Amino acid sequence: MEPLWLNRCKGIRTPVRKLAPPTDIYGGVSPLFCPEEASNAQNGAVLILLPPSEGKNQTPNGPAPAISVYSGVLYKALDYPTLSASAKARCEKSVVIISAKYGAISPSDRIEFYKEKIINAVMRPVVEKKLAPYKKDLIIDCRSSTYQGVWAAPLETTVAIRVSTVVDGVRTVVTHMSKKTRGEVTRMLITNRSLAKSPEDVYAIVSETYPSALTPPTDSQPWILEVIAV
Repeated sequence: MEPLWLNRCKGIRTPVRKLAPPTDIYGGVSPLFCPEEASNAQNGAVLILLPPSEGKNQTPNGPAPAISVYSGVLYKALDYPTLSASAKARCEKSVVIISAKYGAISPSDRIEFYKEKIINAVMRPVVEKKLAPYKKDLIIDCRSSTYQGVWAAPLETTVAIRVSTVVDGVRTVVTHMSKKTRGEVTRMLITNRSLAKSPEDVYAIVSETYPSALTPPTDSQPWILEVIAV
């Protein structure tokens, strides 16, 4: 039986592997963190992958920045208009949105209102061309399952964000809360005074707000950061 990890925020127990505690982003030891192995991510650029949203603002005057067109739950939680100038710059540098119509786009890329479902076979080569340079950097994958099939992020450098909610003592996935929490996690990462350079850093930043558990990669899955939305 795997040991239980106790989150310091809410006392929620989560089974994870027992690992040596790393140094957190403040220079101290994260006492409840459990990574089994060191990250292979380089100290290069950070890529945050986001899905689009079904909710979109109309574009009657022509194409507008993608970050202003998408208006769903995740983007409301990200709340881009209230970011500082430096956070907006970090968002532009780090965030890539996977669009069913436009492929892989930056927040400032101009798009029009659309209604379209993603076709993986069509978009896969387009997205691969855009994302290939990121394969040796830290990747934070906030995509929904619908958009994960269009590009397989490298397992050893990717942290997949998975969100669940505790209802009557049982962990379950609530779509609205998952979207909201992914938006909030994205905001945390681009507004934090320290830039995440490893899965350990991502854990340290997110666990300041949410009960979280980080599981190392395997042969078939990336790093998993399980976040309990409370």
